[in-house]
Amino acid sequence: MSDTKTPFELMMGQAHEMAKAFNPALESFSPKGFEKLWPTVPKDVMELWFGKGLSKEGLDAKTRLLLTLAGLTMQGAQADTPFRMTVRHAMEAGATKEEIAETIAQMAMFAGIPAMTRAMELARDVMEDKKDDAE
Repeated sequence: MSDTKTPFELMMGQAHEMAKAFNPALESFSPKGFEKLWPTVPKDVMELWFGKGLSKEGLDAKTRLLLTLAGLTMQGAQADTPFRMTVRHAMEAGATKEEIAETIAQMAMFAGIPAMTRAMELARDVMEDKKDDAE
């Protein structure tokens, strides 16, 4: 086995060193922190935009957001930030942790266990953050 690195690994190492040289704080930078800067839309506004405001007899905002979570899970929960933000918004719209988990678990039948597992991990992160914020 050799210790040679691939061109990609060399490029990433060089980019990491350059970022540290520009700003040492970038060594521990995480884009996940940006999500907390984006506000959660209040429940009443979500209901106006995405719920009964569209159709008096239609789906409420909570149901629409749970359907969005199902769709994002079906895609393999590849887009971390949109997925986590949708969980945040679903909770704001009144979805319980159990409803979110059940929505994601239901998708295992259609998207597969790896997609469901990935989605559960992302949702759990958000729910843990919410629990920490409440304390």
